[in-house]
Amino acid sequence: LVTIAFWRCLMAAAKAGASISVKDALKNWAEKTGKNPPEEEHIQLWGQLPPIEKMDNSLNALKKCRKLSLSTNCIDKITSLAGMDKLEILSLSRNQIKKIENLDGVADCLQELWLSYNLIEKLAGIEKLHNLRVVYLAYNKVAQWQEFDRLMELKKLRELVFIGNPLYDKITKEQSEPAWRTEVIRKLPGLSRLDTQLVLDEEKEKAGVS
Repeated sequence: LVTIAFWRCLMAAAKAGASISVKDALKNWAEKTGKNPPEEEHIQLWGQLPPIEKMDNSLNALKKCRKLSLSTNCIDKITSLAGMDKLEILSLSRNQIKKIENLDGVADCLQELWLSYNLIEKLAGIEKLHNLRVVYLAYNKVAQWQEFDRLMELKKLRELVFIGNPLYDKITKEQSEPAWRTEVIRKLPGLSRLDTQLVLDEEKEKAGVS
């Protein structure tokens, strides 16, 4: 778990202008683990101190990577991952990301997108990731059903975490948690798990889906 103290330390380093490049982070990880990044299936660059602020084309060399962990850094923009043709899980939670973009190059292989605790208001671009089965978007800034509805294009989506967004807060406060779940299940009938909880048969029935 990421402690508050560590997070504050990370942000302080970023504000002071201290950061590390992906290239150098990969080099350090290779030296620490004794592994060769282009040959590995799981690359772990989360919680770098000083933090990573920019993704760069060093990532494109990770041809065999299936899970890329870049969470708990200070990344503000997703850049192209073209060449990562085996990438299935992309972890970018706890960063400073505002948009879902530049993921066309992994649209055919990406199955899980972890983006909780970012600054995302709009979900434009997520509909291109047609093979997504798991999406974590908790504690972002999505406030409109119009944006949420882009998730309806993801026909393979089975698990969604959306708590902590303004839309979730509004519906659960003005109506109730069950009302939120009913509406989401109606819009996304393929879900088997919502906000960490299993979707029950009774909930599907209430939402009018089978």
